[in-house]
Amino acid sequence: MTYCVGVLLEDGLVLASDSRTNAGVDNFATFCKMTVFEKAGDRAIVLLSSGSLAGTQAVVSLLKQRCDVEADSPNLWTARTMFDVVLRVSDAMRDVERRDAPHLGTGPIAFNASFIVGGQLRGEPPRLFRIYAEGNFIEAGDDTPFLQTGEAKYGKPIIDRVIVPATSLADATKCVLVSFDSTMRSNLSVGMPIDLVCYERDSLAIRLRHRFEQGDPYYVALSSDWREGVRRVFRELPDLKW
Repeated sequence: MTYCVGVLLEDGLVLASDSRTNAGVDNFATFCKMTVFEKAGDRAIVLLSSGSLAGTQAVVSLLKQRCDVEADSPNLWTARTMFDVVLRVSDAMRDVERRDAPHLGTGPIAFNASFIVGGQLRGEPPRLFRIYAEGNFIEAGDDTPFLQTGEAKYGKPIIDRVIVPATSLADATKCVLVSFDSTMRSNLSVGMPIDLVCYERDSLAIRLRHRFEQGDPYYVALSSDWREGVRRVFRELPDLKW
């Protein structure tokens, strides 16, 4: 399992993913689930992947190959809008599925890959999408300014209570990290390192990127302060008058 989240704000985007993969309780591994496609001054695109590792890696590799080799064909460098970018990712997902699905159908594991795609192309505002395993997708907006995939239920309550389009990038970053802390406390299949990007609107470059390893001082302090803060507020709640 995994946990990925993207937040769309007036000031930009915050995107984060964990790095744990597992094939049973005794077979954990670490793989980065964040991929960046960037041409400074023109476009900055971030992909967060969830699902079968073999499937998501195949999709990302196909996207990179098309960018490097097929310069005149539709790819992430020639896309004119973020909508076109998401179509390119969806097309790659379906191409990989057409190749692999007949073979996977004979075993216990089906093709499964989904993505959160966020970024900005020159000439349009930042945008954020979630692509489902079937290749269809939805876009975040003012009413729903964040999208999640994977083990989302434990981290959703804090995001629901904090995130609105006007939330600052700094506050959204803290909120996203708290949502990871809540998720990892409740689900063993989500784990560090956490890859985080904070994209500043109209910068057209990835300037703020960080990987939180186990024992990261800031993350440890944030987790501790959040835990103690919740306990303090709980103790201050009024008792029920029977």
